[in-house]
Amino acid sequence: MSFFNFFTEEIAIDLGTANTIIIHNDKVVVDEPSIVAEDRSTKKIIAVGRQAMLMHGKTHENIRTIRPLKDGVIADFHAAEQMIRGMIRMINYGNRLFTPSLRMVICIPSGITEVEKRAVKDSAEHAGAKEVYLIHEPMAAAIGIGIDVEEPMGNMIIDIGGGTSEIAVIALGGIVCDKSIRVAGDEFTSDIEDYMRRQHNILIGERTAEKIKIEVGAAITELEDPPEDMAVHGRDLMTGIPKEIKVSYVEIAHALDKSISKIEEAILSALEMTPPELSADIYRTGIYLAGGGSMLRGLDKRISMKTKLPVHVAEDPLRAVARGTGIALKNAHRFPFLMR
Repeated sequence: MSFFNFFTEEIAIDLGTANTIIIHNDKVVVDEPSIVAEDRSTKKIIAVGRQAMLMHGKTHENIRTIRPLKDGVIADFHAAEQMIRGMIRMINYGNRLFTPSLRMVICIPSGITEVEKRAVKDSAEHAGAKEVYLIHEPMAAAIGIGIDVEEPMGNMIIDIGGGTSEIAVIALGGIVCDKSIRVAGDEFTSDIEDYMRRQHNILIGERTAEKIKIEVGAAITELEDPPEDMAVHGRDLMTGIPKEIKVSYVEIAHALDKSISKIEEAILSALEMTPPELSADIYRTGIYLAGGGSMLRGLDKRISMKTKLPVHVAEDPLRAVARGTGIALKNAHRFPFLMR
């Protein structure tokens, strides 16, 4: 067996709607946006990840940028396969004469159908994986935060990613009740685009909206440490000429209000489904937030005010799921919740 192990490399992939992270030997080796650029005439992939992101929204008719995942699941099978392949190529395995065979653990949203699960598995196998294990995102997030998931103790995890928000109550190494909604980072971004168009009569692209979300995004209108106003450039809808406006975090909090309310409703409905013994545990342990969406300023406070429970944000929330996937990979033989 050890001889074959020499030819096998183990990698953990957090295949996200917005970012894909690959962990190899306990280190994050790839952390790139989930996007590819293809040449329309030859159908060849010309850029993957960050390089493709720089082209996003700036292409001419011969190049198109594709985001292979939508709402946490694969929307474009061919592009997803090429993206996984391209990102695996970025890993440096040291002095290897030939490409090793790969064992992978990939995380998937908990509200995913069998067909969508199959698509993830197939695209990983096409990209060169010998063995593919799947793990649910909230489970991976819980492990990444450092919770002992196999204890008879209830923990509530909220993973707000790019495409989906996953809310799950975990005990005894399994998901007791979960709620997966397709309101997350991408939805926030498009809310900001809509708001700019309605309120300021200015058209901005997806990348600019994303930048606004990161720089001045907020979930509540009163922050203790408010970010400075941001200058936004876009196209004036009246004149068609590029112009600049200043945007404050209060405006963005108003723009995101509806979507955040949807997430709050989902949290409340997940709490309603929780068995009473586990509810008692959650009252003591509180709620854990992970995923990029949990970095929105004041979101923990807002959820805490709504649920009257303590809310903890994971350290480095963007990589919590990937970290958990990496730990699951090392204990693949021990964790019964990994799916083959």
